[in-house]
Amino acid sequence: MFKFITSRPLWVNFLVAALLASLLVFFVLKTLGWVTQHGKYLTVPAVLGKKTDDAIKLLEKEGFDVQIQDSVFTDTASRGVVLKQLPDANATVKINRTVFLTVNRVVPPMIEMPKLEGQSLSFALDMLQRSHLRLEDTIFKPSFELGSVLEQQYNGVRIPEKAKLQWGSKITLVIGSGLGGQQMMVPSLWGMTFKDAKAYLQENGLNLGAVLPRSNVRDTANAFVYKQNPERFDEEKKPRYIQSGQIMDVWISVEMPKDSVDNN
Repeated sequence: MFKFITSRPLWVNFLVAALLASLLVFFVLKTLGWVTQHGKYLTVPAVLGKKTDDAIKLLEKEGFDVQIQDSVFTDTASRGVVLKQLPDANATVKINRTVFLTVNRVVPPMIEMPKLEGQSLSFALDMLQRSHLRLEDTIFKPSFELGSVLEQQYNGVRIPEKAKLQWGSKITLVIGSGLGGQQMMVPSLWGMTFKDAKAYLQENGLNLGAVLPRSNVRDTANAFVYKQNPERFDEEKKPRYIQSGQIMDVWISVEMPKDSVDNN
């Protein structure tokens, strides 16, 4: 064998070696291309809206690997269906490509009940929507707290804040309807800040009338009520009464009232 190699010119040996090396590289590349199926492409089928199991079977049948990338929940789509696929439908990709799926959960997630009691009806409705809950019914009940949520109920039972509920649960709200023609005692606003007094009147279905500040008042919201009309008691120290919707006037001052008569 060595005689065969040495008996020929050196350039012939180099030529033979180069030819063999080229054949070896060609064989390796062809084998690698056959193993990896290089140059072959597939079209990704559309699986949006299909049930997850059916989508996986279809993709695997077409030669794709499948991976569930995420699981979310939306009540606007059927449960257990594909919401998103990557690559998109009809995309041309290399064979053995992995298709990632985002699917809609079969079981809705659990969420926390927000605090609606003491809030206005419009605020409560907005919070229900943000929390993925629904309004089942509203029940109106006579109360000083006109238009406020008195109680939040689930299946007819009061449900506390942060209790766990399933996404989409229906909530009943008990709303204060005011006192209508019923009378209530004139409340005492004496010593309250103007901001608190205004909120208190609104919660109890009363309207704020004239606001009479002393000359040194600059910050109205934090000024103190030192006088009101009507007053809580009459000249004979008997309680006065007022109806929902009536007006109360207040006098405010920078200093907390000390020498005024405490109507409480």
